[in-house]
Amino acid sequence: MEIRQLAYFVAIAETLHFSRAAEALGLAPSALSMQIQRLERELGVRLLERTKRSVSLTSAGR
Repeated sequence: MEIRQLAYFVAIAETLHFSRAAEALGLAPSALSMQIQRLERELGVRLLERTKRSVSLTSAGR
């Protein structure tokens, strides 16, 4: 786990929007998504519930 991955997660948690968070962080949304997936794998929990239209925090993400 890297500190930047946690910062990425916080940005998404605050906005609940991958594209807005990615723009604020200066990343492509796909790169941000890959980093969050990597963080989730390393932690062994899902932090975000994703659909095509929304992002929400799971209980572990909260």
